Amino acid sequence: FPARDEVFELFSMIAQAQLDAGDLTKSRALLEEIAKKGSDDAKESAKAQLRKLDRVGKPLDLSFTDLNGKTVSLKDYAGKVVLVDFWATWCGPCRAALPEVKETYAKYRAKGFEIIAISFDKEKDALTKFIADEKMTWPQYFDGLGWENKLGGKFEISSIPTVWLVDKKGVLRELNAGVGLVAKVEKLLAEK
Repeated sequence: FPARDEVFELFSMIAQAQLDAGDLTKSRALLEEIAKKGSDDAKESAKAQLRKLDRVGKPLDLSFTDLNGKTVSLKDYAGKVVLVDFWATWCGPCRAALPEVKETYAKYRAKGFEIIAISFDKEKDALTKFIADEKMTWPQYFDGLGWENKLGGKFEISSIPTVWLVDKKGVLRELNAGVGLVAKVEKLLAEK
């Protein structure tokens, strides 16, 4: 049944697993196969994933005005390792990952580790309360558009949590930093 959508959904899951394991080459090969032979939806999804893979190893252009009205630009974080967290307060897996993110931030902030968050929330009050309750001191982007989030759209984010890591030079290095976060942060902090 090579033309059925389920086959390409399975290939897509395998490509994501390859990405999670850090094997961008195998992930790319599967995604390219889907982009050539999949159904229209599968092709478009694979092409979006390939565009994300193409960002790895290149400078990440990210700037916004945060919840406090402050301009935030990734360029201002030169010399620091930055976690870019696409998340929402209503996202169970995002909330489940938060303790590790906070612990990593507390442990490595003094060594040059920072976080920038892109919220997919629609309710500003719920977001600000959650941030205050959880003592999340890093900048938060919020536009109230949920899945229509402007930065989420720019970077083709299709699921959350999505956690990226940017190195000291502003180059996107990890598309799935949530897996093995501490080791990945330590590795990038050790680079010159």
